[in-house]
Amino acid sequence: MPKICSNPSQRNSTSIGDRILRRLRLGAALALAAGGLTGACSTPATVMGAGASGAVAASQERGLGGAIRDSRIKTVINYHLLDEDPKLLKGLATAVYEGRVLLTGIAASIAKRDAAVRISWNAEGVKEVINEIVVDARGESGSFARDTWISAKLRSKLLFDKNIVGINYSIDTLRGTVHLLGVAQDREELGHVLAHARNLNHVRNVVNHVILKTDPRRQSNQARK
Repeated sequence: MPKICSNPSQRNSTSIGDRILRRLRLGAALALAAGGLTGACSTPATVMGAGASGAVAASQERGLGGAIRDSRIKTVINYHLLDEDPKLLKGLATAVYEGRVLLTGIAASIAKRDAAVRISWNAEGVKEVINEIVVDARGESGSFARDTWISAKLRSKLLFDKNIVGINYSIDTLRGTVHLLGVAQDREELGHVLAHARNLNHVRNVVNHVILKTDPRRQSNQARK
């Protein structure tokens, strides 16, 4: 689906995105500086939390700058989903990694699903939109508790597997189907990730949208930065 660039909503998204990016950068700067500015008023946990968040983002394949850009994209998309229909935002999950947007969840109609895809393409910096939205007028997502358990269990396995850089993966589960987005160091690592997902109880299917670290699309995207 081609990206819409001439639509007035594109300019609005750009303006909103710029404001959000400035706020994100300011927030990150304040968080990283918290240890030096707050003195005795800060607890060790607060200082450690701020530093740890920055360190985690910086250690991802996309880096701190990429994490901030992806956060801006996600915020802009969610802002316009809310403006389109609060129920649409409530029923969907949005994951963004290096400008690749993964949409999952439930939409009440094809028109609502298509609106979510259009809104995502209109956000500045989006390079790909992956539509995994299920159309269901009933709006039933299935077992929320079970899906949440699957995602949390898989996240834990990825983070504690020494053969996997777990912070490079986004996980969302809907009706027992696990959706993966992110960057794998190589095919061997990706194989470990998929094996963990498939071997979990209650998992019906695994949908893989992870790309390799050496994928030409990443090199092309980084060249544009």
